[in-house]
Amino acid sequence: MSLASAHFDFSQQRILVTGGTSGIGEACAIAFVEAGARVVISGRNHDRASAIMKRCKGAAGSIAFVAGDISKRKGCNLIVAEAAGIHGGLDVVVNSAGVIYHATAEETTDEQWQQTMKVNLNGVFYVCRAAIPHLRSSKGTIINIASDAALSGSHHLTAYCASKGAVLQMTRAMALDYAPEGIRIVPICPGDVDTPMLRGEFRERGMEADIGLRESAEAVPLNRVCSAQEVADMVLFACSDSARFITGYPLVLDGGNRA
Repeated sequence: MSLASAHFDFSQQRILVTGGTSGIGEACAIAFVEAGARVVISGRNHDRASAIMKRCKGAAGSIAFVAGDISKRKGCNLIVAEAAGIHGGLDVVVNSAGVIYHATAEETTDEQWQQTMKVNLNGVFYVCRAAIPHLRSSKGTIINIASDAALSGSHHLTAYCASKGAVLQMTRAMALDYAPEGIRIVPICPGDVDTPMLRGEFRERGMEADIGLRESAEAVPLNRVCSAQEVADMVLFACSDSARFITGYPLVLDGGNRA
């Protein structure tokens, strides 16, 4: 059980987590279920979803799966509509789906650029837009997983930095627009997180994942990379009443890199 799920009560809260079948999204979904929430995860991997739902059996909350393609507007609209329909509304939406390509501008193909924007930026926008009418009645919360790459540049991550920077600025703008209606929209900016996506990135660069994680840790004052569970703990905090006066401003998990 995560620290956050042990301390926060989300009983009967209705939660949608995109990208919920892996990495940060999976950790968030499980933490919410352990805290009593009724969770819907979206993704494309049915086997991963089944394994997560099996793992959550006997937890305080419940979990369901909605398959969908976050890179398309219609897919986003359907995901939100189905998630809201399962539990009769939404209280929290966590946008966690993402892709990354390790490439400079010259190395980035048109397809990689477009896919990065479709998933990391467009998908977040479409989900937020579809979810806001449901969150209006519940005075709910949106969490957009950005990145420390939204705050500063990173080598060989042109498309990723562009997409996450846009997510951060979009989140700030939406937070201002919907704060008067009681909807909080919070960007969370982790540094390197030990997830299948990061490990896959290292392998694409011809590096063993464990070596890549060790090298990344050397650049962090706390001398390690963030865990998906630590991001989930921050997400639960940001969705709780303890964070009821926080909106629009990025919450950063970088191990001290910006101290």
